[in-house]
Amino acid sequence: MAAAGSKLPEGPPEWLHGGLPEGRYGRSRTADEAADRKLKIVGSVLGVVLLGVVGWFGYDYVNGAKLSGEVIKFDVVSDHAVEAHLEVRKDSDAKGYCTLRSQAESGDEVGRKDFRFDDRTDRVDRVVTLRTTKKATSVELLGCHSD
Repeated sequence: MAAAGSKLPEGPPEWLHGGLPEGRYGRSRTADEAADRKLKIVGSVLGVVLLGVVGWFGYDYVNGAKLSGEVIKFDVVSDHAVEAHLEVRKDSDAKGYCTLRSQAESGDEVGRKDFRFDDRTDRVDRVVTLRTTKKATSVELLGCHSD
């Protein structure tokens, strides 16, 4: 019973017309929120897959490289020769070669040669001489390749 002077609501409760009572069962998800959630899940899965692929290729690249080298220093010994200190890291049983290139001040290539490394050690330090057609100003390691 209502107290004297208070007015009772007329008709059915308001929540009957609009669905469930507000706040009683948690917030309802709109279509946009559901689509956003699906996109976040799909994006996360694709990101993990992409990370796995990049990791696989990185591992394969590092594991597959049996020969790697580095030019430690070089000296221009004459107008037609350059000496380069080359350090090569490889598997003990690996055989292969490294290619060096020399350039003049103008940027023209003045020398190129492959140097073989068949030593049965995992690290080779060697000073090699690269003959040039004119005075060189740089020596560059183009790459090392195993047989």
